Amino acid sequence: MTTTSNDRQLHRDTLAVRGGMRRSQFEETAEAMYLTSGYVYASAEEAEATFKEEIERFSYSRYGNPTVAMFEDRLALLEGAEAAYATGTGMAAVFAALGGLCGAGDRIVASKALFGTCYTICAQVLPRWGVEAVFVDGSDLNAWREALSVPTTAVFFETPSNPTMQLVDIAAVSEIAHAAGAQVVVDNVFGTPVFSAPLAHGADALVYSATKHIDGQGRTMGGAVLGSAQFVTEIAQPMIRNLGLAMSPFTAWVLVKSLETLDLRMAKQADNSLQVAQWLEADERVAQVCYPWLASHPQADLARRQMTGGGSVVTFTLNADKAATFRAMNALQIVDISNNLGDSKSLITHPATTTHFRIPEEERLSLGITEGTMRLSIGLEDPRDLIADLDRAFAQLA
Repeated sequence: MTTTSNDRQLHRDTLAVRGGMRRSQFEETAEAMYLTSGYVYASAEEAEATFKEEIERFSYSRYGNPTVAMFEDRLALLEGAEAAYATGTGMAAVFAALGGLCGAGDRIVASKALFGTCYTICAQVLPRWGVEAVFVDGSDLNAWREALSVPTTAVFFETPSNPTMQLVDIAAVSEIAHAAGAQVVVDNVFGTPVFSAPLAHGADALVYSATKHIDGQGRTMGGAVLGSAQFVTEIAQPMIRNLGLAMSPFTAWVLVKSLETLDLRMAKQADNSLQVAQWLEADERVAQVCYPWLASHPQADLARRQMTGGGSVVTFTLNADKAATFRAMNALQIVDISNNLGDSKSLITHPATTTHFRIPEEERLSLGITEGTMRLSIGLEDPRDLIADLDRAFAQLA
C-alpha cells in the first residue's frame, strides 16, 4: 500500500476522484493503464533484492501492478481500511478471505442467507478441506451465541443478504465472534461502500464483487478483499498471488474510474429503489416486499443504525406461481432479465431458478425464496418508467 496520511485527511468526494493516484513521468491527467505482465530490473542484484523483499517495487502483475494498486488504494481510502487486495472476481475475493483463514480442523459459522455460490464455498468446498461449517439464522443473536459458544476460526455473512434482504447486526455478531476467537468477514455487496461500513462496526475484513455496484455499468468483473494490513497481506495475499486470483490492469482501470461516480450513482439508485419499493408494497398483486428502507422491513431499526441508505436492490414476492411469475418477467419492456445486479440498467431475476437454484428447495423456502420471488436491481432510469413497466407486466398475472 502506498496511501499517504495526507490522503486519509481528505473528504470522501475528493478521495473518490484523486485517492491513490500514481502519475508516471509523463504527468498524465487521467489514471494510466499499465498493460504489462512483467517489469525489468536495472541489474540482477535489483531483481534478487526485489524477490527477497528488501526493496519495494513491482515484479510481476500477478503480484501487483500500478493500475491495480491505484484501484486498491482508492477503494481502501473510501472504506477507511488499512489495505485492499484486488481479485479477478468477487468469488475469488470470498475464497481468498475464507480459504486463507480456514484449514483442516478449523470451524466456520455462517449465516444461512447467502448468495448461492457463497453457500457452496461454505457448505461444500471448505468441508472438503476438513473445515466444519455451521449455518445459523443471521438475524437471531441467540443462534449466533449458541454456534459461537465453542472456538471458531471464521464468521461469514452478507448484510443485507442476497436476495432476501435479511440484516445481521454487525457490531453484536462481531463481539460474539471475537470472544470465540473468530475473525469476521462480511460480504458488503448489497451494503455497498456508500451505505454500509462493516469495518467501523467491528468486522475484520470485507469482500466485494466489484462487478456489481463498484463497476455499476455491466462492463467487467472484479473483486476485492479489504481489512487490516495484517489480514490482507498475511491471510488474503498468499491465496490471491499463489492461486492466480489477480485482477487484470485493464479491469482495474475501468474500476478506478467507476469509483469516481460511485456515490453519485448510488444516491440516485437508492432513491429510485425506495420509490419502486413503496409502489410495490401498495400493489395488491404483491405478497411481500423486502427493502431495508421500508418501515415494514422487520429489521428497519437495525438498517437505520448500521446503514445510511437502503441500497439498489428490492426483492418482492408475487401472489403467483412460477408460470405466472415468468409471464410477468417476460412482459417487461424496460427492465432486463439478468442474474447480475448493481448495474445502471434495471435488472430482474428469479432466484429460485437462477442464483439460488443449487440451494436445496427446503432451505430456499425457509429463507423465503418461493416461486413468486423476484430480485429487482434498480438502475438509473426514471422511476416512473420503471413503475409503469412493472404495472404493465403484472397485468399478465391474470
